[in-house]
This record gives sequence, structure tokens and C-alpha cells, in this order.
Amino acid sequence: MIQDRLLIIDDDTTFRNYARRVGEASGFETFSTGDPAEFRTQIRSWRPSVIMMDLNMPGADGIQLLRDLVEAKSTARILIASGADAKVLETAERLAGERGLAIAGALQKPIRAATLKETLERLREIEKPLMARALAYAIEHDELILEYQPKLDCKEGIVYGVEALVRWQHPTRGLVPPDQFIPLAEQSGLVHGLMDWVLTQAVRQTALWNKAGMALNMAVNMSARDLDDIDLPELAVARCAEAGVAPDQVTLELTESAAMMDPTQTLDVLARLRLKGFHLSIDDFGTGYASLIQLRRLPFSELKVDKSFVIHMHRNQDCRVIVEAILGIGQKLGLNVVAEGVETPDALATLVALGTDAAQGFYISRPTAADRIEAVVRAAARDYSELRREPLRRVAKA
Repeated sequence: MIQDRLLIIDDDTTFRNYARRVGEASGFETFSTGDPAEFRTQIRSWRPSVIMMDLNMPGADGIQLLRDLVEAKSTARILIASGADAKVLETAERLAGERGLAIAGALQKPIRAATLKETLERLREIEKPLMARALAYAIEHDELILEYQPKLDCKEGIVYGVEALVRWQHPTRGLVPPDQFIPLAEQSGLVHGLMDWVLTQAVRQTALWNKAGMALNMAVNMSARDLDDIDLPELAVARCAEAGVAPDQVTLELTESAAMMDPTQTLDVLARLRLKGFHLSIDDFGTGYASLIQLRRLPFSELKVDKSFVIHMHRNQDCRVIVEAILGIGQKLGLNVVAEGVETPDALATLVALGTDAAQGFYISRPTAADRIEAVVRAAARDYSELRREPLRRVAKA
């Protein structure tokens, strides 16, 4: 479920504490600050669903903070709470709306607790249904887009595949992060339509690359809820046939924790997907609850090491040991092992030296548009050739 998060910025400590208590009583997780710099940080890192903000503050006034929200592409609903006169409140409200922000209204101080609580509870109640309807419309009318993140073969030094990553370009709220709308899709029953849209677009793009002489494996993420659909294998085969793409050119990725849900149904659907030729990948491995018995029992062909271990393996010996252990387990089980979160040349060099099969991360390429993948493929091969010279020698000596 999407977390109801209330971010409060107000230079009045008494009001902040009061608003925080009311917010918590209304069912929100809350964070309050009087510091504009901290506010800007929390917008991006904490991703609130509702923002309550004052207009009159030292350091940065509310109008300036509205600009910050535009730049951050915030999708939060904004509630202005200020002692400014009604005309100023109306102007600020109109300005926020014209800049594409999701303005929820304005309250003039002093604000009664009952009024504030009623307003916040209303925002909780209407936010998810409104966004669910908007997401259903987006799926039907192609407001979604796909970006692709390359996967590098660590032995051959070539990009052999990409992972399709869905983005929602909302017409007024801008780019909605996947960690907001994918849980919404799961909760509101839209996840099967979302999966169908992503798979359809991904295999169509695969077909275009094939015609251009650039055969790439296409990875598509599955939700745990997708496994509720007993007919998923037949749907996946149909979408591949429509695009003229063989199922063995497609990898379906499932998170470790999702793979452990309803093991009988999971085994049924995954076994039939494998029988039809699809590759199956267990994603974010090392962070969920999978047992080695389940890993052996389910028909995966690929294992992806969670990025949290890869990113920290140079500074944290425990993380490196975990990466090495997962690599060993995966290879002994006959699985292709992909390390995610490769952000530096040294990280890639280490993974190559350890015998990792494949790597994915910002150092190789950030997720990018389809028309840029060909250039990324060429650049990755060139960079890998340079990397194998000096960094690998340093790793071998370490």
C-alpha cells in the first residue's frame, strides 16, 4: 500500500507540533521542519503524499517553496496553512495549480483541530481512488512510458539485454515514481492491465531491435499479484507471437519475497512459463525470505544480487562476503547471476574478477529511452575494454 505521509513546513514550532499531532491522529506518518533546506531534501528522499506549508517564513517564503516542488516533480497534494489574508491565500493556491501542482486547498490560521483533522482525513480518503482512476486512464491511453537499463555480460564485455522499467508521465503531476503507482496498481486491481501493457510494449520494442540487427534479451518485471492470474503464461505467449518475438528472448523478473507467496500457485505459473520458453529471474536476492530449498524448487534461470550488497561491498566486508556467497550459490545451481547496483568502475572490476556472469547499474548505464540503447551498447563495449586493463590488475593484487 502507498504510505500516507504528511510533510509539514512552518517556522512556528508550536504550530508544527500541533499539526504533527493532528496528522498522526488522522492516520499519517508525519515529518515536520522549519528549515527550507531540510524540506527540499525530504521532498525527494521521503516522498510525502501530502504537504502542509506556511507562506510566511524566514529563509524562503512559500512561493519559493512551490517552485522547489515543481522542480522536484512532486506528486504530493499541497495544503497551504497560513496566517496570510484570504486574497494572498487564493493567489498562492491558483499559482500552485497553474504550475501543475496538486493543490488540495488553503486554510487560514488559526485552524481548529477538528477542521484540520477533517481536511487531512478527506485527503487520505480521496487520494488513492483519484490516483487509481488516473492510472487506469493512463494504461488505456498510453500515458505510460518505458525506459531500458542495459545488462552487461561480464565475460564477453557486451550488452546482451535490457530491463524494461515503466514510468508514469502524469499530465499535471509530472513523472510519478514507480514506488508510488505500482503498489497502487496492486491494491486497486490494475496490476494485470499494467503488466499486459508493459509486456506488449517491451516485446514490440524487442522486435524493432531485432529488425535493426540488435538482438537483446528483454527483461520485464512481474508483480506477486500477476501470479494470481493462472492464464499469465498463455497471455505472455500471445503477446510475443503478436510481436514476432520468441519467448526465449524474454526474461520475467520476480522479487524474492513475491516468489515465496502461495508456493503452489507460484510453482504452477512459473513452471508453465518456463515450459513455454521464457527465462525467469529472481530479483533483489538476499533481502527477502527465500530458503535455499525454495530457490532449488522454483524453476528460475537467473538470480539478481540485490544492489544494497553490491553498492557497499568495497566499504563493508560483510557485504562483499554476501555477494561472493550468493554468486557461488547461484552458479552451483546453474543460474545466471546478475549483480545490480554497479555504480563505479572498481565495483565492475571486482565483479568481473569474482566471475560474475552479468552486471547492471548506473556505471554501465542509467535507464534510458529506446532510441539511445544502440549508442549505450557501443559505449559499454568500449568502456569494458578499457576497464579490463588497469582496474582488473589492481583487483588481482588486492
